[in-house]
Amino acid sequence: MAKSNAERSAKSAAKKKSRGEEEIRLHCLSGTRQALAELMAWSGIEEQGEAITLMIHHLHGLGPGGALPLLEIPRHEIKVSQIVSLEFQRKSMLMIQQDPGDEVIKPGGDTITI
Repeated sequence: MAKSNAERSAKSAAKKKSRGEEEIRLHCLSGTRQALAELMAWSGIEEQGEAITLMIHHLHGLGPGGALPLLEIPRHEIKVSQIVSLEFQRKSMLMIQQDPGDEVIKPGGDTITI
């Protein structure tokens, strides 16, 4: 006699538990999803789980010296151009002139009372 869906599910759950299998969920934005899709296409891998598992094992195989640089969080550096800086300073001076009595601290360290 054929097994019911509940029996098959119970057997599958018992097998996963005995193997120590655990589900890991990954929520990601479209850019990350696109990067994963491209990696899968380049390697000919069709299943996301297989691709992620292989990446984890290969990254781990690099050891701490090889893996840690790849796990650093990219930091965005903000650089203000000289034109923007001058415009900000000009508008700041105009605002200060509208409210006399405030102090202006110049980049050289001089303090001027307006």
